[in-house]
This record gives sequence, structure tokens and C-alpha cells, in this order.
Amino acid sequence: MHDILPGLQARCAAGTPFALATVVAVHGSAPRDPGAVMAVDEAGTVLGSVSGGCVEGAVYEVAREVLAGAGPRVVSYGISDDEAFGVGLTCGGTIEVLVRAYASEAELADLAALLDLIAAGLPVAEATVLSGAAETGARLVVRPTGSLGALGTDGLDAAVTDDARGLLEQGLTGIQWYGAHGQRRMQEVSVFVRTYAPPPRMLVFGAIDHAAATARIGSFLGYRVTVCDARPAFATRERFPVADEVVCAWPHDYLEATEVDARTVICVLTHDPKFDVPLLAAALRTPAAYIGVMGSRRTHHDRLARLREAGVDEAHLARLASPVGLDLGARTPEETAVSIAAEIIQHRWGGTGRPLGELTGAIHHGITP
Repeated sequence: MHDILPGLQARCAAGTPFALATVVAVHGSAPRDPGAVMAVDEAGTVLGSVSGGCVEGAVYEVAREVLAGAGPRVVSYGISDDEAFGVGLTCGGTIEVLVRAYASEAELADLAALLDLIAAGLPVAEATVLSGAAETGARLVVRPTGSLGALGTDGLDAAVTDDARGLLEQGLTGIQWYGAHGQRRMQEVSVFVRTYAPPPRMLVFGAIDHAAATARIGSFLGYRVTVCDARPAFATRERFPVADEVVCAWPHDYLEATEVDARTVICVLTHDPKFDVPLLAAALRTPAAYIGVMGSRRTHHDRLARLREAGVDEAHLARLASPVGLDLGARTPEETAVSIAAEIIQHRWGGTGRPLGELTGAIHHGITP
């Protein structure tokens, strides 16, 4: 949703009807995850993608039908379909797509309110009925402190609200099943819950050329990027125009005062023990998903010795990705940033870091082939 957010907001503000296609389930290998969206407006203009090109044409036609008044529907595309050779996914998987229209003034206003929350980086979940003993397309917008909309019955609304808040806390998206009145362990109503949480943070320490390149690729990957350095001549907005924040402070002081959660990635590029050791000691006390540290192997061994002297135990030291990055043969700051980004992605999804051509099985980790 974030990639087409401005376009959707503009259409809502202008009162321009459009159909929104959302991937709600993926079976096997597929190019886009649940939550991927594509919009088609009255003029036939397309925003976004649900499959990277495999079935876009077929979804476009369904979207036009829905926008013309056919009503919301869930469609499935994959290698097992009769249309496999025409619109099947070339990767062999199957996707289910919910297509619904936002045409009336009320529908556009309701969606605009959700889009504003997403744009503001506020946690919110959207629950939509897919099938069963409730109206397909019925929506419920859930926030940590309240909800808006209805799915059909008070019991269903209460159960979905409770579960949506749990999924929002974990940053998870997926289909949930209920009875018509919210009974769990029943499969009378399927509900797709899409969660929107603030973007994860990337904290880059050390205002060097490699940091500028790392900030650029971090922003490209969807992180909220902060660059921090204690030297005012280097920690400037001019040197890091794409960073969301540029902070001039001692790195460990800043880290201890800022929010770090289990999605945060930390890249330490300072090359200076007086910065590195207290910073890493603080970083290893956080739940950060990734802590990468630049330096040679000799620097790494020296850094480990200093951290041990500072009282850091072996279990915490094992969390360090050092020397930082995957072995790509990188030379330039930009190539090094790609190497760092590749390792961050590997840590996130459990990849091997090896060429896909050398492996067998599912390409997308965590998906059953």
C-alpha cells in the first residue's frame, strides 16, 4: 500500500472512483506477499501490482467489472487454473485476490481516513470479509484504542477486533476464520486482516561515504533511516539528504535515548574504538534484529577483546554481524551498501546467501513449495 499511497489519497480527495485489488493469500511460490495492492480508476489508470506482471491483465479486467457495479469478489490465479497458460503465475504458485470498488462519497471518505493513518505512520489494521456468512467486502478498521465499521454481528466485530490488535502488535497479515457470531475454531466466515505498522528503523552510526550509500539503500528498502555521528562537520543534512533524521550526538548516548524494537537494524560504520565499544555494548542490550559492524578481521578481533573487557558476554557477542555484509566482492561504498542490505535481508528471512541457481526448493523462504 505504501508505494501507491499518494496516488490513492489523491483519488480519494478528488472523489475519483477506483477498484482496489489486494492479494489476500499466497499458496506456493509467488512474487508478491499478502497485502500487495493494485488500483484501477475510472480512466483505466493502474497503480501498483499484485503479481509483478503475471496476472495483472486478468486482474485489471475484473477490477473494471467490479468498478462498473459487479460487486466485490475474490478471484484466484495459479498453475492449477483452467486459464493457467493464459494468466497463470509463471513461478508455479497460486494467489487469491480480493477486488472491491470505492465509488461512493462515503466509501472514498472511509478509505481516505485509513490512508491518512497509514501516511502518518500510526498503527492500524483493516479487516475485510472475504467469504461466508457475512457480506463480502465488509470492512472494519482497527486501532489499538478503537475501531470503525462493522462486519455483520457484534460478536464477529468483537472477535476480529481482538485478533486484529494481536496481529498488529506482531506486524502480521493474513486470513482468520470465525463463526458467524465470532466463534473461534469455526470456519463460517473468512476475514483478511491487513496490518499497517510504522516502518522499521535503520540506525546508521558514522557519517562516512559508506554511511551515505547505506542510508540510500535503507530508504529504498522502506526503513526510516537515522544517521548519527558526534562530529558536527560530518553529521549534516547536506551530506545525507535521503535520511529521515541526521543526529549530531555521541552514538551510545543517542542509542540509549532512542526507541529500538525487534525490527530495528543497526549499522555501525564508525571505525573508531572510542565510539564503537560503548555503542556496541549499548546496542547488544537492545532487541534489534540486526547489528552489523564495519571493519577488517583484525579490527573485529580487537573489537571483541575490548567488548569482553567491558563485560559483554559471548552470547551477546555472537549477535554481531562483523565484518558487516555478505561476501559479494564489494569495493565501492555503493557496492558495500548492497552487501550490507543483502545481509540484512538474509537475517530477516533466513536465506542462505548462496546463488539461487545452486539451490533447490522454494525460492521464497517460509513458503511451502
